[in-house]
Amino acid sequence: MLLRVRVTPRAGRSEIAGVRDGVLLVRLAAAPVEGAANAALIELLADKLNLPKRAIRLARGERSRDKHVEIDGTALDEIARRLDVPLVG
Repeated sequence: MLLRVRVTPRAGRSEIAGVRDGVLLVRLAAAPVEGAANAALIELLADKLNLPKRAIRLARGERSRDKHVEIDGTALDEIARRLDVPLVG
């Protein structure tokens, strides 16, 4: 499953902020330095989705706020349910 994500680094806390135009909005406390924000994104998604970190990887956007995250072994409706957001495929 490929998920579009828009990241806001250096936020007060790391959290799922909702969905806008089919893109998952994520606030991260980590700064975008040396991959810290990317690692924080994967850790947050793994925790919220109850998946191992190895099941989540950046497919595109390593140095951008707009990212494509690949999630193995979980359907879009299950991801939406676990994150408690309305995602559309």
